[in-house]
Amino acid sequence: MSDDNRNLLIFAIIAAVILLGWPIVAGQFLPPAPRPTAKVEQAAPPVATKAAEGPASPAPTSAAKAAPRDRAAVLRETPRLAIITPSVRGSINLKGARIDDLVLLRHRDAIAKDAPPVRLLSPSGTAKSYFASFGWAGDGIVTPTKDSVWTADRPQLTPQSPVTLRWVNPQGLRFELRVAIDANYMFSVAQSVANPGSTPVTLKSYALVSRSGVPGEIDTWTNHVGPVGVFGPGANYDITYQNLQGQDPTIWAKMSGTSAKAGENYFDHRGGWLGFGDIYWLAALIPDQKTQVHAGFRGTPDNVFQADYTTPAITVTPGKAATQTARFFAGAKEVGLIDSYQDAGAIANFDKAIDWGWFRVIEKPIFYYLSFLSRLIGNFGVAIIALTITVRGLLYPIAQRQFASMAKMKAIQPKMKALQERYKDDKERQQQEIMALYKAEGANPLAGCLPILLQIPIMYALYKVLILTIEMRHQPFVLWIRDLSAPDPLTPINLFGLLAFTPPAFIAIGIIPILLGISMYFQFKLNPAPMDEAQKQVFAIMPWMLMFVMAPFAVGLQLYWITSNVLTILQQRVLYARHPEMLVPVK
Repeated sequence: MSDDNRNLLIFAIIAAVILLGWPIVAGQFLPPAPRPTAKVEQAAPPVATKAAEGPASPAPTSAAKAAPRDRAAVLRETPRLAIITPSVRGSINLKGARIDDLVLLRHRDAIAKDAPPVRLLSPSGTAKSYFASFGWAGDGIVTPTKDSVWTADRPQLTPQSPVTLRWVNPQGLRFELRVAIDANYMFSVAQSVANPGSTPVTLKSYALVSRSGVPGEIDTWTNHVGPVGVFGPGANYDITYQNLQGQDPTIWAKMSGTSAKAGENYFDHRGGWLGFGDIYWLAALIPDQKTQVHAGFRGTPDNVFQADYTTPAITVTPGKAATQTARFFAGAKEVGLIDSYQDAGAIANFDKAIDWGWFRVIEKPIFYYLSFLSRLIGNFGVAIIALTITVRGLLYPIAQRQFASMAKMKAIQPKMKALQERYKDDKERQQQEIMALYKAEGANPLAGCLPILLQIPIMYALYKVLILTIEMRHQPFVLWIRDLSAPDPLTPINLFGLLAFTPPAFIAIGIIPILLGISMYFQFKLNPAPMDEAQKQVFAIMPWMLMFVMAPFAVGLQLYWITSNVLTILQQRVLYARHPEMLVPVK
């Protein structure tokens, strides 16, 4: 391999390390920041409408200073309507008509089989309360509040049996909430008001999601955690919990452009959705997609946050009724399910609840191909190996041309050295002569690095798939590898757990990263040794440096790289047999 090729190879490896390693560095040493514009599809500019007079929903209230109370005790204090589906269990609080108690049956808090299901929603008064509410507001009209007790026409909500909640104000206005739920995570809510009186009434409907506490997950440029929604044509990822607490966007966000500001962040738009997203979970309001709404986020200094929207005011004449429809998603961001809601449910850009980012054109096909392989094989780890074989198979023709080019480059190295010696005092002429030599011999110094450069976006896309998609969460491989989306837990530093201490993350090198370093070592050893001593030293330490860099990453990504290295070694042996001149040292 020529000096130029080796320099490009080093550059490609360093670029990959920076690309994959920066999220860890940023998460450890830099404060969470809003997304740069390059990663954000900016919102449409606000549109002046009657709905833009201000939100009609109640403002978020500061969390009580009292200590959080036991959830079971809080749930017993108010009348409740059970929610029973194959995917979720929980209840609706009839006091305030809040959807505030929900666990996700398909997902558990930990890998252990007896781990409890993930809790998404929790009532007010508990630690990290999280709930949705739907209501009406109007001047001079008594409307339902958080203390209003509704009546239900059924004892429980199931996919087969929607429930109607009713409340009547002192003037006789009848308010109804007809709540339905599918077999997964989508609630449908029809908000109705009937006017049996003799004078017209004017009201606005609203919906809100309230959340207390900032989640422990860190908002990074690779995966947004926090307020998220679609305002117009694109997803908004640049508003943070810190902004809603009154903090200005960071200097980096201001330099790159941001729609966020300190305090309330509201937009006027038609369609779309908004809510709060974690890495794997989402609670999102979805207004009628044909209705213009005033929607956005606000918060309090003591970590109570609210996403809400208000519809335009409507007038209900005597003897008439009015209905506003909405949906509420509360569940896991399962890729296929999110896509189906977007397509079949006509929810604009709902798939952007998952922060695919720039590489979505690569990430989503990789995800769906991995899912297909895992269903076919029955193991996600083996599916990743099969994905690697597929990628290497697609790149094999390029690798063949790469080796042929490398052979040409090696064959002309004596001529290159002669030119370098002849024109050592005239660098410009030296470069011209070398380029002429490349052209005459049909050699391309860039061809040697093409397969590596092509794999960088594939590796980054796989990295994103592993950390973004809940389908990869808690997926086992073999033996001690019980979660392909997490780092290797077994390290010789503490004698594989026999010593009772947890080593620092930067030296907790697992078995899989060690195997990665070994595979890189043998791959580099199979290459012809470079003549330059500095390059020899770089290539000698590169495998072990990459071992430490990759150790904190998901085992699934390391498995892809190890498999790729093994296939590269086998491929090199085949190609060296076809080009034996590559093994002859250049003199």
